[in-house]
Amino acid sequence: MNWQIELLDLALKFTWKISRNASDMKTNLLVTVGDERTQGRGEAAPNIRYGETPELLQQQFNSLQKNGLANVETVEELQHLTQQEKTLPALRFALESALVHYLARKENKTVAQYLGVPAVASTPTAFTFPIMDPGKIADFAKEHQLQRFQYLKVKVNQESGLDMMGEVYKATSQPLMVDANEAWQDPDALIRFMEGLKKWPILMIEQPMPAGLDEEYLYLKKHSPYDLFADESVTDHADWDLLKQQFHGVNMKLMKAGGYLNGLSILQKTRSLGLKTMIGCMVETSMGIWSAIQLSHGVDFLDLDGMLVVKDEPFKYVKEQDGLLLPVTQP
Repeated sequence: MNWQIELLDLALKFTWKISRNASDMKTNLLVTVGDERTQGRGEAAPNIRYGETPELLQQQFNSLQKNGLANVETVEELQHLTQQEKTLPALRFALESALVHYLARKENKTVAQYLGVPAVASTPTAFTFPIMDPGKIADFAKEHQLQRFQYLKVKVNQESGLDMMGEVYKATSQPLMVDANEAWQDPDALIRFMEGLKKWPILMIEQPMPAGLDEEYLYLKKHSPYDLFADESVTDHADWDLLKQQFHGVNMKLMKAGGYLNGLSILQKTRSLGLKTMIGCMVETSMGIWSAIQLSHGVDFLDLDGMLVVKDEPFKYVKEQDGLLLPVTQP
């Protein structure tokens, strides 16, 4: 089996600012596996929040190559090798998805058939407002024609959160998700922020405080007027007994889960605890988004706009039409 990796430099359509950082460019990685006849491809979107950089993932790939990656023929063998090598989740996902795409092709199956999940022909996605000057919101909504999406997501921080939400509400008519990316430390300050949201159509609030603030989340869940969704608190594993007492739902991202199989497992565990489900993404091309769509049947919320942030998206594996995502062709 021949494995290759290459860097993908992606210019963004606008500054992608969240509570902890901002960027105008993103460097992802593309993994290809195959033989003379058949290939599969997968994407890694490294996230510095989890200690991932393009350079480190490249180094880890080189180390896997030295330690027997070429001999891997099954997903189980790949998982064994990446566990042994302590491979970071985004690279694990690129490797596993590339291999699954290759194996499905070899067996003349769709990826959905290979994974044993229902096929998805189209699915809605949220579109996200990054943090910006509240005065620019109305123009941003017009420029990107955001009326076509069923729901919208707003990145917020403590400084301008309520001002941004007010301007988004004036410029749009859809239900809103609020994503704070761990911006608050004090649950009482956060509850005051939530009180200020009550005049607007809020669907949920995503990871408003840092992962690891266990007591604070237990307290917050008792007092929150809105559903709380875990993002950074769930990576490729979670403390599920604690999590169900802290949150109402979980945002599973394949780049954090480290593979299709663990992503499915996280969604199944979330449902088994009676929690709501969501699939999110990093800034990714349509390759990564295509993969997320494969697992989206029956999921409560989808935030898969990562490819819509990329200028001149290179692959066109997914088409967006009227706020719906339609998978076109398999990576």
